Amino acid sequence: MPHAAALSLTVLSVAYPFAPVGPDAAGGAEQVLGQLDAALVKGGHGSIVVANAASKVRGTLVPTKTLPGPITHEQRHSAWAEHRRNLLRALAEYHVDVVHMHGIDFHHYLPLPGPAPVLATLHLPPSWYGAEAFERRPGVHLHCVSASQRRACPPGTQLLPDIENGVPVRALACRCRKRRFALALGRICPEKNLHVALDAGRRAGVPVLLGGHVFAYETHERYFREQVAPRLDRERRFIGPLAFGRKRRLLAAARCVLLPTLAPETSSLVAMEALACGTPVVAFPSGALADIVEHGVTGFHVRDEREMADAIEACGRIDPERCRAAARERFPAESMLEKYFDVYRRLTANA
Repeated sequence: MPHAAALSLTVLSVAYPFAPVGPDAAGGAEQVLGQLDAALVKGGHGSIVVANAASKVRGTLVPTKTLPGPITHEQRHSAWAEHRRNLLRALAEYHVDVVHMHGIDFHHYLPLPGPAPVLATLHLPPSWYGAEAFERRPGVHLHCVSASQRRACPPGTQLLPDIENGVPVRALACRCRKRRFALALGRICPEKNLHVALDAGRRAGVPVLLGGHVFAYETHERYFREQVAPRLDRERRFIGPLAFGRKRRLLAAARCVLLPTLAPETSSLVAMEALACGTPVVAFPSGALADIVEHGVTGFHVRDEREMADAIEACGRIDPERCRAAARERFPAESMLEKYFDVYRRLTANA
């Protein structure tokens, strides 16, 4: 955990307006922001968070109201306008040392150049951002969360060094008897391809629990309705979003975690959490997952449903202690937090 510096910092973190921040957040960006918020407060620093009104933070929340129903074009623009007003209000009311943007749409409410430097973390695949996100702006600094993500950025993009994600490895430490089921976790949307996990479990004769959040996007809701719901039965169950404690227990008890994602993943907190719980990961080696999961050591890389089904059985050969050791060595949250705090201090000193 970063130590409190002699000179305290005040960081204004700005989340994606449609996803709540908190310990039980569904998205990786929101989980990372939550860890930074908690570390700032614990270290005696100031933490101000502009985020969805349903967020739970340790610092000061400046809430953007939750919009009901499907997320439409009009709702996006309304949320961006309110988010920008809240951001400007926070800058006017507090002495802010660094503004840290986390949303994929950050350029829509980016503040005008001012005395506080801006750090924008690119949490998602570069191809998902608008071209405006990569424009050079005075006082705005971009960085990636993995080497594979950096390689996919537009040529010539100016980037600070990568800061890889981390998870609370010690808090995830949970030892319990392994049971004969596979677990699949993630946003329920087409690019996560989670219906393949259900099919692989059926082929392997192993029950599958599917956990995650269905966001109010028309494409996400249609994917759940057409691809996921018809596959559910007594052996393949949808259990919805998971709070931290329940997620930890299921991760520790599962035979393996299945990640058949089609997205060029920039990271995978789910994979890191699974390894911290001593559970191997069976994944399509898309983006950073090819680096996070060590084939044959902490899980398996597979290409399709048939290979995923075979790997479910093969996971019995994976040593849970090797998974835990990999998580301790490679993915501790403390390392990620130290790197962010170092960047905050460097940006503040340069400003």
